[in-house]
Amino acid sequence: MTEHKNTANGKQGTEYEVEAGEVVEEELVGGAPVRRKGIYLLPNALTTASLFSGFYAIVSAANGVFDNAAIAIFVSMILDGLDGRVARMTNTQSKFGEEYDSLADMVAFGVAPGLVAFFWSLNAFDKVGWAVTFIYVAGAALRLARFNTQIGSVDKKFFVGLPSPSAAACVAGLVWCFHQFEPAAWLTLLTMVVVAGAGVLMVSNILYRSFKDLDLRGRVPFAAILLVVLVFVVIALDPATVLFTGFLIYALSGPVRALFRGKPRKSPGTAD
Repeated sequence: MTEHKNTANGKQGTEYEVEAGEVVEEELVGGAPVRRKGIYLLPNALTTASLFSGFYAIVSAANGVFDNAAIAIFVSMILDGLDGRVARMTNTQSKFGEEYDSLADMVAFGVAPGLVAFFWSLNAFDKVGWAVTFIYVAGAALRLARFNTQIGSVDKKFFVGLPSPSAAACVAGLVWCFHQFEPAAWLTLLTMVVVAGAGVLMVSNILYRSFKDLDLRGRVPFAAILLVVLVFVVIALDPATVLFTGFLIYALSGPVRALFRGKPRKSPGTAD
């Protein structure tokens, strides 16, 4: 298939051949635009694996296997963290990869956690249940869209709003922790609070530490590796409880930090 590139005055410019269904991106090489055809396999394969894990979580929840559904969401988080790092390490970043990753995140961290919570508990409340679920799903979509527009314009040390993987971890961790419990009013109320709260926090302007300023390449004391071993041991003892508690603390850290930062500090000589 032949396409034409339009110039500013409306005339047809240089022709280029593009195979039907192929991806073509324009990159700057030495200050000159160069058109490249195709996609990078490795990072996009990891993104596909993350997307599959999110899809598997939905299927598992629909079949009533809620522990597998929750675990699949955590697997998606690991794969989502790997694809971007692999792309940067191998210098295989691309616009296609960015768009594909964002769409995969919407499924894995937006639709999947919402439906897992809905099939597990919220579907018993009909319209209220799906309304709470939609708050979370819409929050994830808005969070991802806003994040894509803020790349390069905000401080890398902080995220604006709760990151969607952390919100998904709160929901998945809740389901993983309590999936064997009998249905109860307190558990349904807790689910509503966590799901709706995570959705609202994602679109809030509350700042969360990104930890991107941590230097993981430098040398550290030998005792640091013992701390890493201890963390893995604690997680292995009860992964559902530890992960849910950890991500819930992170989700609450933003509002708590904003609350204390918003209070005016008293000068040393000011009376109570």
